Amino acid sequence: MLVHLIRESRRLLAAAAAVSVVSGVCSVLLVTQINAALTAGSPEQRASLAWNFAGIALAAMLAHMLSSVLFERLSQRSHAELRRFISERVVGADFRRLEEIGGPRVQSALSEHSATVAEFFVSFPAILVNAIVVAGCLTYMAWLSWQIFLAAAVVIGLGSLGYHLAHLRAIRHLDAASKEQDRLFGHFRSLVEGAKELRLHAFKRARFSKEVLGASIEGVRRERTLGMSIFVVSAAWGNFLIYAFIGLVLFVLVGDVPDRARIMTGFALVFVYMVAPLENLLLALPRANLAKVSAARIDEITSELQQDEAGALPQAPGTLASLSLEGVCHRYYHEAADEVFTLGPVDLDFAPGQLSFLVGGNGSGKTSLAKLLVGLYRPEEGVIRLNGEAVDDASRDRYRQHFSAIFSDFHLFDRLLDAPSADLDAKGNALLAKLHLQHKVQVRDGAFTTRALSQGQRKRLALVVAYLEDRPFLVFDEWAADQDPVFKDVFYGELLPELKAMGKTVLVISHDDRYFHLADRLIRMENGQVVAVETPARSLAAAPQTTAAGVPS
Repeated sequence: MLVHLIRESRRLLAAAAAVSVVSGVCSVLLVTQINAALTAGSPEQRASLAWNFAGIALAAMLAHMLSSVLFERLSQRSHAELRRFISERVVGADFRRLEEIGGPRVQSALSEHSATVAEFFVSFPAILVNAIVVAGCLTYMAWLSWQIFLAAAVVIGLGSLGYHLAHLRAIRHLDAASKEQDRLFGHFRSLVEGAKELRLHAFKRARFSKEVLGASIEGVRRERTLGMSIFVVSAAWGNFLIYAFIGLVLFVLVGDVPDRARIMTGFALVFVYMVAPLENLLLALPRANLAKVSAARIDEITSELQQDEAGALPQAPGTLASLSLEGVCHRYYHEAADEVFTLGPVDLDFAPGQLSFLVGGNGSGKTSLAKLLVGLYRPEEGVIRLNGEAVDDASRDRYRQHFSAIFSDFHLFDRLLDAPSADLDAKGNALLAKLHLQHKVQVRDGAFTTRALSQGQRKRLALVVAYLEDRPFLVFDEWAADQDPVFKDVFYGELLPELKAMGKTVLVISHDDRYFHLADRLIRMENGQVVAVETPARSLAAAPQTTAAGVPS
């Protein structure tokens, strides 16, 4: 991921790096000018050095400013590119695989990990400039005395070795913190989505706060603290070695040699000047390692988001003359039974203007069959044919464009995401009036004025969206479950017959047996199998009648 980002921004990165090099070189030159000024003999030399110092200082300031601006632009560009890349992978991923990965890991990649990678580009100029300053100072020391420089290289080598060993241990803690961060995002979602349950159960709330959420927060804090503390300790060890070497230079290594004062002053000045850049370099490197870990997590997540299908072009859906499922099977892990659940083989045909009800007990596979039908799941066996042609990976996304579906876990966007027009607003507001929502929400410029509604009312908004999409096949998964009796009557008695009269193919997953007589056929499921396809008359004759109280008559 880091290599990809660097390749995509190589020109801007090269320009920013070049300016950073200039800034670092100017910083090293300032040290040489300071040392020269300390040992200058005549006023003319000091005057010349003053002008040189002023020019170099000005160049260092301008180079630092330009470098920081360029790297800030690079950081924001990289952050946007990462979010765009991850979003595109999510949009194009296999839906079943996306369900398995889970929303928290994706959200963590879009927020925490992408931000950490982007911050690397902000810290990169500090790493580059400080590395150049340290390298320049070492070069200046070699020019002053190569014997003492060799001793300095040994000291710095020992410090680097200790830092490397510490780095290997610290990176394990940072990686563990990154993995726990993904789980923490799932707990954050539970904190909001499970707010009602937590407030109704004090014991559950206490255990969640302490043993689940609190433990995860503490885990991230502990692992990151350990990792970063190791880096800080190793940086302090490196600083100690530098000060120890300064002592050796001042009191042991430099004997009675020519220019002893100049050499000692130069080495002491260079080492003191080098302490801050070296410390900043050692502290900035952990940020780079954090970025490396986050980039690896993004790589891992996006590589799991398979993209085996060709994307369909945005266009109006084609006609639906016939649709058939021939020996279609799908398998997935069923948590309740702790086993692999097999759906199918299923053989079904659908035709325009046909109203089908899909019925069966909980866990019988009704919703999975609906997701298989609309193309969200890929069949492991069998084939789906649209207008006589088999649907494969190359055509599955185009096939999905024939459907509008409202599942029980539907999402309602704030906009209709169609081209806004007065006609679209008028149609939407007419449907809102039919569903008795005109006093709570309106469609203006292709968007709902509010989504702060009850679950049942939001489902009615989703029905408006499905109506306006005008697809040839509509699927409703327990749509009426959250509705008042009056809206159930509107849905079953008015809207479904209206859709049928329009030539739409409609599949309704339902338990409302009072409305079964409205269907053209009932598709019964048990344990992943279609056990019967019946006409309403035969189905109602076979089923026991119930009273209004729900007691068999």
